[in-house]
Amino acid sequence: MSDALSALRLPWKVKMMLTAIAVGTDICGRPDVSVNRFLANLMDFKSPPLKKPKNGVKSFDVTVDASRNLWFRLYFPSSESTSESLPLIFYFHGGGFVYMAPDSKLLDDFCQSLAREIHAVVISVNYRLAPENKCPCQYEDSFDVLKFIDGEGSSFEGLPANVDLKRCFVAGDSAGGNIAHHMILKSGDHEFRKLEIIGLIAIQPFFGGEERTESDIRLIKAPLSTIDRTDWYWKAFLPEGFDRDHPSVNIFGPKSVDISNVRFPAIKVVVGGLDPLIDWQKRYYEGLKKSAFTVFQSYQNGLSSSKTSRIS
Repeated sequence: MSDALSALRLPWKVKMMLTAIAVGTDICGRPDVSVNRFLANLMDFKSPPLKKPKNGVKSFDVTVDASRNLWFRLYFPSSESTSESLPLIFYFHGGGFVYMAPDSKLLDDFCQSLAREIHAVVISVNYRLAPENKCPCQYEDSFDVLKFIDGEGSSFEGLPANVDLKRCFVAGDSAGGNIAHHMILKSGDHEFRKLEIIGLIAIQPFFGGEERTESDIRLIKAPLSTIDRTDWYWKAFLPEGFDRDHPSVNIFGPKSVDISNVRFPAIKVVVGGLDPLIDWQKRYYEGLKKSAFTVFQSYQNGLSSSKTSRIS
């Protein structure tokens, strides 16, 4: 075990959970970059929506397009006064673009906590998964949910009347953090009528490139995101013939697009100390900073948190 892994020990329960997830994904992912979807679904424990309040939160599912299984789960605090406006968080799940869904128990529990602790309306998006559906399907599905809420979906039955569509955030972990970033890029070519995105939260966002970084090598025995696994995920995600310097993967790489003129909202980037992708996440932070953003960074318990805002 590397010095880095020894210095930043994980609680045994967390380590066991990560090991179980890693073993499960390795079993389901085949060498030919296909997935045993039956087995993957069997191992993905599901949670139904909360028709009755649970710990102060209710939830329900909304279908956007049944033909491509595009839907979302909406969470909201059941005990909040209707006079208090609530921010809206669009949340995009992780799983390497290949696994999980809004009704996955781990994600459902997290989104319940998010709605309860932040006092927000949370929309957890079910986008199509790779490798059955290649990039950019995941971005298109996710953005279509934003457009749905901005249009006819802003008045559907069940949407809390006190949700503030002018205080919207896009957020996600791992692959979801990658999607959240691309939602801002797609927003630059779209004029929302009701929504206003004021923040981006990227939790250990899934970025990469052809280069092997220092953290890729130093944390090669990390409990979940090994080089072999991340390479497999990128092959599953990317269209045939593209490498890891694709602009969806390597945001500030040799094939990247210029984002300096994109109107980014305030950004928070959370980086994990045991994540082999930490160098790519730091490059993302540095790239935003060089594109005329101001960045504030703090470190705690092996994690770093970066907050970025546009210079006026």
